[in-house]
Amino acid sequence: MPHRLSDTLRLTPQGGALTAHLSGDYSNGRLDQPPETGYPFGGLLAAMCVQAMRQGLGLTASLRTVSVQYLSAARFDDTLAFRPRLLRGGRTVGYAAVEAEQDGRLTHNASATFGGDAEGPMIAEIAAPPPPLDGLDPAATIAGPMAPRFSQYVEYRFDGGPNILGGNAGKPAVERLWMRMADGRPLDDVGLCYLLDALYPPAWTTTRRPSPMTTVDLRYDILADPTPLTAPDGWAFFEFRMLDLGLGWTVDDVVCWGADGTPLALGRQRRKLIPPRRAARDS
Repeated sequence: MPHRLSDTLRLTPQGGALTAHLSGDYSNGRLDQPPETGYPFGGLLAAMCVQAMRQGLGLTASLRTVSVQYLSAARFDDTLAFRPRLLRGGRTVGYAAVEAEQDGRLTHNASATFGGDAEGPMIAEIAAPPPPLDGLDPAATIAGPMAPRFSQYVEYRFDGGPNILGGNAGKPAVERLWMRMADGRPLDDVGLCYLLDALYPPAWTTTRRPSPMTTVDLRYDILADPTPLTAPDGWAFFEFRMLDLGLGWTVDDVVCWGADGTPLALGRQRRKLIPPRRAARDS
């Protein structure tokens, strides 16, 4: 059985840092392969950074933006140490940062903006009612040995997919789907950090032989806090879209909507394509 996400996000004070165990269950490698054939799932690491800033600094205001840089791959089945710091506090807006390390080696760092809402004009240009959840096939999900390990924690319901391995060849690289955490937890900002990255790269829908790649930068903007009304039973609707692929990089966008069409979050991710090993090229 996989670990409970809530247990993984429970950080322990130790030696002036907040620590957590990084399970191989959160690899982006395939279920039928050892965790080390993949990398730690970036959405989990982003969620852990937000949790570390909240827990270590006592932040209670809403998360509005978080930006993560992935510096080196963390090891599985080992301890991660998070060191959060408050950059500037305020009554309406606060700024924080956190560094994560294993044995003194930085693995990733993040900065975030927290702040409360205020009354004012509201114009949501990207408001869009999603397709009805109960009108989609429950079998339209991610399953089987090709599924990434981190997907064990997510329930998926695709709208016209999944299209991985060439389903979007000759078409825009887009995947649209409902998602929620598999443990049924209410959707919050930490859960959004997980789900906004809980899919394969959209570029992998354009070809049957996808290139391996790794995330180097990720940014989320939380537009509205999820509620039981906008995210009933934890469900929200997501659209992942490839914006660019070339020169060894790819850039993706993701938008998340609530059940009523309220835009909840935006994300952008830059990935670096991993070149084939020289030995493989020379063989």
